[in-house]
Amino acid sequence: MSPVANAFDIKSASLDLLALLLRTDNLDELSQALDARFGSGNDAPAEAFVLDVEALPNPAEADYGRLLPMLSRRGIRAVALRHPDTALAPVASRYGLAYASSAAQPRSVQAIQEPTAKPAAEAPIAAPSCMIIDRPVRAGQQIYAKGADLVVLAMVSAGAEVIADGNIHVYAPLRGRALAGARGNAAARIFTRSMEAELVSIAGVYRTIEQALPASILGKPTQIYLENERLVMTALGE
Repeated sequence: MSPVANAFDIKSASLDLLALLLRTDNLDELSQALDARFGSGNDAPAEAFVLDVEALPNPAEADYGRLLPMLSRRGIRAVALRHPDTALAPVASRYGLAYASSAAQPRSVQAIQEPTAKPAAEAPIAAPSCMIIDRPVRAGQQIYAKGADLVVLAMVSAGAEVIADGNIHVYAPLRGRALAGARGNAAARIFTRSMEAELVSIAGVYRTIEQALPASILGKPTQIYLENERLVMTALGE
């Protein structure tokens, strides 16, 4: 048999992809919402996403030439365009994206800041390892523990972001953003020695801290977890 005939094989594959569900084609508004959720740093780890445009009023007319680089700068690498109308297939091809019908349902991440938004329920994803950070995470920095728990032994400053597919432990003040269970692990938790966070999230359910935290947890050891699809923040040791 010719060696050329053995150059490759085609096999089935099941990929665990997130979907970014767009609810607006106003890119300035979207940019602000993405910054509030993910930050605006250029060093975000690249993550493959399906771009779901079914909720847009005119998805074929969206400015993908500006949208795709805007997402890429935040670590969101669109690999496919999802919409039930196959007329969007040529649009996807024009921008180097695959086309996916709405039959496939990756877990969705809401782009617009809605604290009650939550991905579809699915089996928790185990975190088989642990990343340990023994230095402060400063404003503008982002740490991502992919497929793992994250342990930070120093302060997470305001404007910094720590993300983990598993649990997050901060053995110092947590003043920035913490996102645990990033790939849908609803059993993940966040623990901190001093709760002063700007934003906390578990499995896509998140809360921005816009008002003063209650005295029972402000500046105190705290754990954060999901209960009945709502974030619960309680003091440790009680």
